[in-house]
Amino acid sequence: MKFSTSISIDAPAMKVWQILTNAEAYPDWDPGMIRLEGEIAPGNKITAYTKISPDRAFPVTVTEFDPGRKMVWASKMPLGLFWGARSFVLTEKEGGIDFHLEEEFGGILLPLIGRTIPDLQPTFEDFAQGLKKRAES
Repeated sequence: MKFSTSISIDAPAMKVWQILTNAEAYPDWDPGMIRLEGEIAPGNKITAYTKISPDRAFPVTVTEFDPGRKMVWASKMPLGLFWGARSFVLTEKEGGIDFHLEEEFGGILLPLIGRTIPDLQPTFEDFAQGLKKRAES
């Protein structure tokens, strides 16, 4: 199961990166975020509280962190029963960046757990638009 979106942003990669790594400010520009706790840094655990599932906490670990280029937040159950990984990819281009957001879920429990995962596509589109607006302001 996979969700993704892409958008062009007329801002430098490092400006976008600073926005993406400022956990405290997510609710200011991400319409789907209630709050994001923790410091977004390599190996750190962060916890998202979202409007799509306001009664749940989503703890993840920052498993990849390449400043200005790529970041991955991931979580998994033991023995590969279920896992999820959200990647943020910034590709520099003339006058700004191309931003790509993707989340993939897998594991042997995906057929069972996957039925409980809401359609994240609208949330992804809102995230990308919010990021673009924030970075270009």
